[in-house]
Amino acid sequence: MVYAVIMAGGVGSRFWPRSRQDRPKQFINVFGQATLIQNTVARLQGLIPPERCLIVTHERYVQQTHEQLPAVPLENILAEPMSRNTAPCIAYAAAQLLARDPDATMVVLPADHLIQNVKQFHKVLEVAIEQAQQPEALVTIGITP
Repeated sequence: MVYAVIMAGGVGSRFWPRSRQDRPKQFINVFGQATLIQNTVARLQGLIPPERCLIVTHERYVQQTHEQLPAVPLENILAEPMSRNTAPCIAYAAAQLLARDPDATMVVLPADHLIQNVKQFHKVLEVAIEQAQQPEALVTIGITP
């Protein structure tokens, strides 16, 4: 089964003054009608359903995340006691997912990307997922592994 792990660890410093500690960038509307995190989950529609999305965020943002993403089950909002950047976030999500589904394929996405061509994004992810399901595989998109 394929799951999405969405990293939503923003703390309100990048888009200041629009984003603040009580409303970090993932919860603001930057491009259009929805917030960045809502756009990230919506972008996965047809590929990975909300019930297979895990959101990793600081514990202070669990309720706000749930309000923004009511289709994502509350138990899929993983609370970090403190933000520790990308690698620990992914490790935490991987450990949680391993306990739920040892055969899972994990797609890791930030909550704050702008991707306008969703159809092309899906094509790229479909190829990446297929490759990632091979034994001992790790696939990266846009960065050198």
